[in-house]
Amino acid sequence: MPDRQNRTPTARGLRAHTLRACAATAAMASLAACSATGTPYEAQAPLARAGKPAPGPAAPHEDRGATLARALGTVLPRGNTRLAVAVFDQDSGSQEIASYGQDATFATASIIKVNILAALLLQSQDEHRELTAAERRNAEAMIRTSDNEAANVLWRAIGEAEGLAAANERLGLSSTRGGPGLRWGLTQTTARDQVKLLRAVFSRGPVASARSPETLSQASRSYIRDLMGQVAQGQDWGVSAAGPQGSRWALKNGWVQRSATGLWVINSIGQVTVHGRRYLVSVLSSGNASMQSGISLVERAARAAVGAASAHVHPWPQ
Repeated sequence: MPDRQNRTPTARGLRAHTLRACAATAAMASLAACSATGTPYEAQAPLARAGKPAPGPAAPHEDRGATLARALGTVLPRGNTRLAVAVFDQDSGSQEIASYGQDATFATASIIKVNILAALLLQSQDEHRELTAAERRNAEAMIRTSDNEAANVLWRAIGEAEGLAAANERLGLSSTRGGPGLRWGLTQTTARDQVKLLRAVFSRGPVASARSPETLSQASRSYIRDLMGQVAQGQDWGVSAAGPQGSRWALKNGWVQRSATGLWVINSIGQVTVHGRRYLVSVLSSGNASMQSGISLVERAARAAVGAASAHVHPWPQ
């Protein structure tokens, strides 16, 4: 049975034809895969943007994973709701990705669209060509307004799950498995893998997996980053909540209500800049009673994650 499309009201100014495209996609893909075009969340504004969350100073020599787990103590959900979080401080000089629930797998919903675009760009690099005008139109719609029909086209173009797997081997993702057929929203992933993907996109220097030195070019990275920094109003909740009002962010969110349970998958991945430092954050969740409660959980977790990462900047008096 297909998952239901998000039926929250459409955001002002989004084009009406995107709604028709989304409905067509639902019929084709048998999955309302996440942050459907033209139906961004706006039932209630997300939690107010915070400045610098404070989980308390890190104990001397406490590793980042332990600091993150401690910071999430008041955020962790009860009951059947599941949560996994990973964060990486790009300016720390450390290569450690702090993660909570690092082995737990979740359906991606629309966050997979970043991975689809990365795979498409790797293939175009291999062919020594630029994206076509049609590919660029679909990429823009897929990331900025989360257009599912555009995602269908590009998912086919990369070779579906098989093409995704080939790209992810080069990007260093080891725990992500593509969904069957056109059901890209059912791709399974981990919070840690999503931060690895973000590192491949947001790194300023070369990032290569152990198996392949050829990964995203600087031009490809810049293209993905630019689109993630221009998501439609109403779809800009999530990891952006970890920064002060007006701070810089780039993200992709995903949401879907599962038809079998009526519960929500709510995910958010991206980069946020806090006090001049850049953090990569992924928050994955499932079993949320409502979209509103899921967004609230994801935003609180993102703030806690950045607070935990920032606690290691000056963890104790010098």
